[in-house]
Amino acid sequence: MKLLEKFQNSRNALGWAFMLPATVLLLLFLTYPLGLGTWLGFTDAKIGRAGEWIGLENFSFLVTDSVTQLALFNTLFYTTVASALKFALGLWLALLLNKNLPFQSFFRAVVLLPWIVPTALSAIAFWWIYDAQFSVISWALLKLGWIDKYIDFLGNPWNARVSTIVANVWRGIPFVAISLLAGLQTISPSYYEASAIDGATPWQQFRHITLPLLTPIIAVVMTFSVLFTFTDFQLIYVLTRGGPLNATHLMATLAFQRAISGGALAEGAAIATLMVPFLLAAIMFSYFGLQRRAWQQGSDK
Repeated sequence: MKLLEKFQNSRNALGWAFMLPATVLLLLFLTYPLGLGTWLGFTDAKIGRAGEWIGLENFSFLVTDSVTQLALFNTLFYTTVASALKFALGLWLALLLNKNLPFQSFFRAVVLLPWIVPTALSAIAFWWIYDAQFSVISWALLKLGWIDKYIDFLGNPWNARVSTIVANVWRGIPFVAISLLAGLQTISPSYYEASAIDGATPWQQFRHITLPLLTPIIAVVMTFSVLFTFTDFQLIYVLTRGGPLNATHLMATLAFQRAISGGALAEGAAIATLMVPFLLAAIMFSYFGLQRRAWQQGSDK
């Protein structure tokens, strides 16, 4: 009885008890698949055959494989450009929604719609928008006289890259905007009032108040944004399947194609394993952002 009372009064013990179910789920559905996938990357396993240990052969092949190199370039380009655009537009939208606007709640709800809609449905909608024969964008530009023929959005390599980035940005802006908006609302208005008395311009207030205080939130939000973008699969698979000419293949879609469609399970697992260092780099970015917040709050830890 005393042991139970001691357990109930212990914050650490209760904390671990509440974390236990989530820990078990993570071990079952995250740690185990990650460990199994890493192990398969060092074997010659194929679908229907367990395979044997071959060491670094898969990785040495992938380093020299032109399609894998192209997929890595596509992934880095896609992630960098899309994440930068989502941050810039999301921050602008968050600053706009943070003002006292009419129908403020309505606009905030509308902003969330692209994030709420399932990714596959969004991709199908963009697939119709980008259709080579029925594209509404091409039709509108043709009627305006800006072009003389329909644009091949998904048939040209660079057009396809840009088109997939636009679709990803449209879907990802709400997450960035609403998260940054939540961060903006934690900043005390007294800072802006004091700076306004001192004669600070809106740009100076943004540079010296908003941005520094929002930096830790930006670090966390952009880490998640980069992780979501780097591992994007559904949007690319539905829109282009990695085409044309592998121009939109990301590491995630290429891993699926090699492992599932192609049957080379070990090769696909090795491609997925190669993604881990980049994901760890994004997590470290978030960590240093949190460290900056601790410094701002006066913590010596």
